[in-house]
Amino acid sequence: MSSFLASELKALGVEIELRYLGKQEGTEVDLPPIILGKFGNDPEKRTILVYGHYDVQPALVEDGWDTEPFKLIEKDDKLIGRGSTDDKGPVIGWVNVLEAHKKAGIEFPVNLVMCFEGMEEYGSDGLEDLVKAEKDKYFKDVDATCICDNYWLGTTHPVLTYGVRGCSYYSITVSGPSADLHSGIFGGMVSEPLIDLTHILSKLVSPQGEILIPGVMDLVAPLTDDEAKLYDSIKYSMQDLFDATGSQTNLHDDVKPSLMARWRYPTLSLHGVEGAFSAAGAKTVIPAKVSGKFSIRTVPNMTPRELDALVFKYINDEWAKLNSKNKMEVKLLHDGMWWVSDPSHWNYEAAKKATKSVWGVDPDYTREGGSIPITLTFEEELKRNVILLPMGRGDDGAHSINEKLDMSNYINGIKTLSAYLHYISVEPATST
Repeated sequence: MSSFLASELKALGVEIELRYLGKQEGTEVDLPPIILGKFGNDPEKRTILVYGHYDVQPALVEDGWDTEPFKLIEKDDKLIGRGSTDDKGPVIGWVNVLEAHKKAGIEFPVNLVMCFEGMEEYGSDGLEDLVKAEKDKYFKDVDATCICDNYWLGTTHPVLTYGVRGCSYYSITVSGPSADLHSGIFGGMVSEPLIDLTHILSKLVSPQGEILIPGVMDLVAPLTDDEAKLYDSIKYSMQDLFDATGSQTNLHDDVKPSLMARWRYPTLSLHGVEGAFSAAGAKTVIPAKVSGKFSIRTVPNMTPRELDALVFKYINDEWAKLNSKNKMEVKLLHDGMWWVSDPSHWNYEAAKKATKSVWGVDPDYTREGGSIPITLTFEEELKRNVILLPMGRGDDGAHSINEKLDMSNYINGIKTLSAYLHYISVEPATST
């Protein structure tokens, strides 16, 4: 993917650098290169940093896909395949923006600095250090940043996003016997790691979504009246949620608490168990070692180290109550901070005008429940405004089976990105 993307950009006249960042921590696996690119160097023009990622979530046909996930399918005016909306489609959208201007013979309105990575789905390993090292070098002329790596809230109305939640990802590993055991021979004679693990996992979150770890909710910034009013005008319905999930398994019956649960409150999700039998059929085995994975989406004013302390203490306390002879270890696998920007900035004004010119409506201003760790790094290190300008819809199925991007969103998304750059070139700098 890095070779393909670099070649596409080079063919359009982008000056490309591939930055190799060494090995993934704790492994001998090479980190995928970060693609840096520059297009234009006119000192009279603004310089916009665009970011995206060319890596994707894993996908197998047997997960439930209707098609081969790594073969792009065009069906019913949709582009179907892993990465179509997250984030290969939007990244190629930037390539199309350059291509369209070149073919139309239209002068490009800004200077572009590009940063495309291949580790976003695993916490952007290596990118934060690169941004810090290059803030006064490669990125020194950047006036604002645009990230196209999120989605509309629903399916019919465009949005601009000014905040995302952070994410702290943990594992709990329970180990006992030196090897897997026959349950008919050893069941009832030994402490089973999977039984211990499921007991601990059940103590983390309630079926109603309540985080059971004491002190976590105390870290959250209180809701103000002004913030509460922002939710009243958002164009979103419970039907939008039903359509996006394909079910009516909602925890909240109204839009406002649903959106608050998605944007401004932390949530804890269980993601899976490694080491346990998961194939079809029956296998009467007692696994010797199992690891449960869970994450907590973080919000203002939570800090990762405060959260870690609460998580580790609680899990160790619950483990002690079991009096198990197995061994348990809880670890932080990776984390990323939440981010909230200034939606009154000229960066957002340009995006608002671009959205109105393409879609014919003013966009909603939203926050997002997912995590893009590098947003905060760009804003803090470069001291420049960051906007999330999405291409896809809320029902695209990112990270899920049959991921898609509607063709209309793809085409109009390219138009919006182009218009955004043209409005940026003339938008007065009313704020910094």
